[in-house]
Amino acid sequence: MTNDLYAVVGNPISHSKSPRIHSLFASQTGETLEYTAIQAPLDDFPGTVRQFFERGGKGLNVTVPFKEQAWTLAQRRTDRAQKAGAANTLYLDADGGLVADNTDGCGIVRDLVSNHGVRLEGARILVLGAGGAVRGVLGPILAERPGLLTIANRTVARADALVALFAPVAGQTRLSACGFEQPGEPFDLIINGTSASLQGDLPPLSPGVIGARTVVYDMMYSLQTTTFNQWALEHGAQTVYDGLGMLVEQAAESFRIWRGVSPATGPVIEELRND
Repeated sequence: MTNDLYAVVGNPISHSKSPRIHSLFASQTGETLEYTAIQAPLDDFPGTVRQFFERGGKGLNVTVPFKEQAWTLAQRRTDRAQKAGAANTLYLDADGGLVADNTDGCGIVRDLVSNHGVRLEGARILVLGAGGAVRGVLGPILAERPGLLTIANRTVARADALVALFAPVAGQTRLSACGFEQPGEPFDLIINGTSASLQGDLPPLSPGVIGARTVVYDMMYSLQTTTFNQWALEHGAQTVYDGLGMLVEQAAESFRIWRGVSPATGPVIEELRND
């Protein structure tokens, strides 16, 4: 009997922690499966997906740069994938149709609320960036009913577009857009959804956004303190977190979708942090 097959697809993919994470989940839960990493050609993501499921694959995680293509490719999308405009989880339904889901927003909310005890309800939140990473998490963050959510981006028109897209689900949250330079008052929570930290770069923010009780969350993860989190600490942030917990939490949600079992994430986060 062969093991159920799962994989993460991206380009590049050799750095991915997903195979290790899902291996730890499988060991912990007693689920029997095989999880690999697949580097898809930039010009043939659909062919890679088709071949994977034709040879009996059960589920795929999707990472950069294919999340939007995964969304387009699917015959059916969950509500959260529909709002996100991108998919990081694929599987086949009972009729063999390709289903797209997005677990990124669920992952960041669980990491913030459950792992770090950050209160989102009523909070004043600043989100940096207006790309796919941010679009993927806005719905679940807004569902926590923050008091205010400001999206700051280098190109304000892109932030404005996200405000227009998510206004129907914002409820009582005051949703607004601006450039990086505009905000000058302290926020309760700042989420960096740009990839600037990976290049050692920083958005041109005023230090005034950091107060004594500000929590800062960089969606990127690193063995060392990220560039953005280091900047936040130097300007007086109360606490900083990186995105490792989000990575594990979104993976746990994919695992639950595929296997019907919810793994414990705490031990996995700790093990990866100590690797």
